[in-house]
Amino acid sequence: MAGTVARVTEITARSDKSFEDATKIAIDRACSTLRGVSGAWVKEQKVEIADGKISAYQVDLKVTFVLEG
Repeated sequence: MAGTVARVTEITARSDKSFEDATKIAIDRACSTLRGVSGAWVKEQKVEIADGKISAYQVDLKVTFVLEG
């Protein structure tokens, strides 16, 4: 019986630009560290506030990657 097995790992990334940039940073890092990345789910988004303004954007992602052989 053939099949595929995947693993899910949770990562967090921050950006001072946007949620989209934080997500890109997280995916770029995951793809440079893990082989077989096949998808990601943004679990949570947060902002950090300093002096009444957003100073950082943070995303928590669940990244799926296929296990090798």
